[in-house]
Amino acid sequence: MCDGVVMVFCKLVWHFKGVALSSRRYLATSASTISISTNTSKTPCGTGYNASKRFGEEENCTYAVLQGCMDSKSLSETTAVHAHMFKAGFYPNVYLQTNLLITYATWNCGEYARQVFDEMPHRDIVSWNALLTGYAKHGCGERALTVFYEMHQACIRMDHFTFGSAFKACSSLVAIDQGKQLQGFAIKLGLESDVFVGSALIDFYAKCETSMENARQVFDRMHHKNVVSWSAMIAGYVHHGYGGETLELLHLMQLEGVRPNEIAFTSVVSACANVAALEQGKQVHASIIKNGYVVYDKLANALVDMYSKCGKLQYARQLFDKMPQRDVVSWTTILAAYGKQGHGKEVVKLFEQMQIAGIRPNHVTFLTVLSACSHAGLVEEGLHYFHSMSQDNNNGISPTSEHYACVVDLLGRAGSLVEAHDVISKIPFEPTADIWGSLLGASRIHNNIELGECAAAHLFELDPHNAGHYVVLANIYAAAGKWEGVAMVRKMMKDRGVKKVPGCSWIEFNKISHVFSTGDRSHPKSEEIYAVLETLGTEMKDLGYVADTNFELHDVEQQHKEHALCHHSEKLAIAFGLITTPPGSPIRIIKNLRMCGDCHSATKFISKISGREVVVRDSNRFHSFEGGLCSCGDYW
Repeated sequence: MCDGVVMVFCKLVWHFKGVALSSRRYLATSASTISISTNTSKTPCGTGYNASKRFGEEENCTYAVLQGCMDSKSLSETTAVHAHMFKAGFYPNVYLQTNLLITYATWNCGEYARQVFDEMPHRDIVSWNALLTGYAKHGCGERALTVFYEMHQACIRMDHFTFGSAFKACSSLVAIDQGKQLQGFAIKLGLESDVFVGSALIDFYAKCETSMENARQVFDRMHHKNVVSWSAMIAGYVHHGYGGETLELLHLMQLEGVRPNEIAFTSVVSACANVAALEQGKQVHASIIKNGYVVYDKLANALVDMYSKCGKLQYARQLFDKMPQRDVVSWTTILAAYGKQGHGKEVVKLFEQMQIAGIRPNHVTFLTVLSACSHAGLVEEGLHYFHSMSQDNNNGISPTSEHYACVVDLLGRAGSLVEAHDVISKIPFEPTADIWGSLLGASRIHNNIELGECAAAHLFELDPHNAGHYVVLANIYAAAGKWEGVAMVRKMMKDRGVKKVPGCSWIEFNKISHVFSTGDRSHPKSEEIYAVLETLGTEMKDLGYVADTNFELHDVEQQHKEHALCHHSEKLAIAFGLITTPPGSPIRIIKNLRMCGDCHSATKFISKISGREVVVRDSNRFHSFEGGLCSCGDYW
């Protein structure tokens, strides 16, 4: 193509608002050197065209500019080229139209993509897949499935890319019935065992069902599994909280000779975090390094989270400090790590450093900081950050119910219950269960029956089947000696079919999680465990321990209450740790509910008597007990 033609084309494009400098290199290239590979290429939408034929000079140059627009990620430039194509009279070219369709679909311009698609005189599988994939990728599940059914009516033979995107659409809609119908269709076409389709189907079942049974069946039927298939299965187990199965699958994956990718490792690290499997987490970390991965971005954030949730805050901080780049997720993760362990002042310090570094906090960051301030008694700082959320320099983040719940908790824990209730009355939307739950919890801490009853009344309407609300109100009545109130709450629970979630605690030993429930005698070492607790009980009383029977909800003799408290699940787990772990080593416990006040007090004494650090991760936060003190400063 002569330079004159290039110049004419440049003027045409600039007339339609121009093409960026990043695209000029395509125009500067002589048309004679712009050719399309004769090889069949592959795109995310399926098998590409055999582009052995050369386009006309302007068509060829238009394709080059269009590719430049895609690279520069500019919608305005793409629409300019689109307008030129139409004006130049060669718009019907299927190849150029398909590239334009893919561009719009990639950038979440569904309306533009559909318009191009509808105007195409000839459509093939690539065109259909481009539109379907664009909708599915950007959360337009209903539109994606509509395209799928249109393909079926048009008798288009669907391929593995078609089904992969369709299953993704079903996942976003939690459309279980449609997904199962598509699975039957895929089986009929012989595509279910395809690695791409199988992986998408595994992801669909993992996200849409309450178990991994169907996902595992699909996985086991696949003739060939690649790293995507294994990663989908591992991510599914993590999603459902199957920590043991996740780690087992990683081991099996490596035995099969499949090298885990960063997605698989990130999922497994998250599984270790969920069950506080520190030793296994360390092994996975070592395997990541052994496989040659550079720890950054999502993988680094997952490792920071894992170490913090296993009580190894110093390891988490070391990883954070070594990260070459830190985004808002990285900062929020380390803020949460310090906040959960009661280091509120460090959270404030880090948050200020984050802002100096030019990282804009998001709504999760503010939620993390507010929670940390609440658990550290930093009322002034917490209120300051809450009021600063909506300022322009923070992108004008509107407080959600979770942020308001933190503010209510912040004031309530500090004893400002009236002020906390006043905040609720001024919320610009209907207060949610988590907001009233914060007031109820504060009422329990400060034994305020009136506000406790007020909060509970709202909660019994908003969240009537949550047993925790009933238990907290019963605790308030029991602490005040109002046993008729306790009986009333019990009757409400019975009448409404609400059952209390049993408290349980677990400890990892020799890569096995040992689980204990209150009064549990099923463990093989039960006799030794109860003997240790009896000995500890005597030593604790000698040091001044007095059982806090306010947390025992039965109107029985004091001696019976103390006996019941002695056998709470966390105490059984700690005793097991004292028996099995080496002297002087830390004991790490996880509890599914909030640690009760008596167990908190008792564990301080146990840490002093045994000379051990005892780390308890309950449903709300970490407690690190050492030398008779707790990291929370008894403010929790």
